[in-house]
Amino acid sequence: MKTNQDSYIITASCAATSGIIAAVTTYLSDNQCYISELAQYDDEQLGRFFLRARFRFNEGMNGDIDSVRRSFSSVANCFEMAWQIHDIAEPMRVLLMVSKFDHCLNDLLYRHGKGELDMRITAIVSNHLDLRPMAERQGIRFVYLPVNKENKAQQEAALLQIVEETGTELVVLARYMQILSDDLCQRLKGRAINIHHSFLPGFKGAMPYHQAHSRGVKLIGATAHYVTAELDEGPIIEQEVQRVDHTYRPDDLVVVGRNTETIALSRAVKYHIERRIFLDEHKTVIFK
Repeated sequence: MKTNQDSYIITASCAATSGIIAAVTTYLSDNQCYISELAQYDDEQLGRFFLRARFRFNEGMNGDIDSVRRSFSSVANCFEMAWQIHDIAEPMRVLLMVSKFDHCLNDLLYRHGKGELDMRITAIVSNHLDLRPMAERQGIRFVYLPVNKENKAQQEAALLQIVEETGTELVVLARYMQILSDDLCQRLKGRAINIHHSFLPGFKGAMPYHQAHSRGVKLIGATAHYVTAELDEGPIIEQEVQRVDHTYRPDDLVVVGRNTETIALSRAVKYHIERRIFLDEHKTVIFK
């Protein structure tokens, strides 16, 4: 049994048709639930409907959320709905992956420590040892998985084993500088987030900020997106930009780039762990 102080989130998507909102809200009301937040979107081009609601049991009611979950299938089946009900009191399990750059990892750990990101970090995995002290200072499990052409498949299998044994729900590539295999991307579809500078695909390869400087860019930024087999082409979650001018040297652009990367990545992680993101083919629907 849960007390009336507990809150839950229901997420649902299905083919767009009339009566969905009425069916969901009526069901919750009939089960003595109070809806404190409700958002919906109808993608008319693709004919898809998306809904996110936060609810709790009415004052004085000792509701049974397991019973609510079981019986909601009668509503969901009417609309062939994909749905989940999440307990807000249970933080999402998140695994962080890094290489040598520390700014995104440091930012996520800071926001987590301050309560901005309500998640449970299952491990920090890296192909280098540089950031091991940062993980150990936080008391977080650090796993060293060096990658080369010969052992890549073996190390990805080891990563998946960690994901499974820890019950990890989200993998965050916080400047993890290795390309994941197509098979791993498919296994982590919709639950792996990457961050990159938004110069891609305009400035590919090494030293993108130096390339940007030589071209006299006026706008700099970063993009957080879901990982797919198509490199840096996954559904976009969040983008952050900042204007620059001719006075910015390459090192200045690197500093600006670090800031935009941390902001975009932290927002993307927050949206995901709060169950605000829906995949809508090649794009995302985000209820902020």
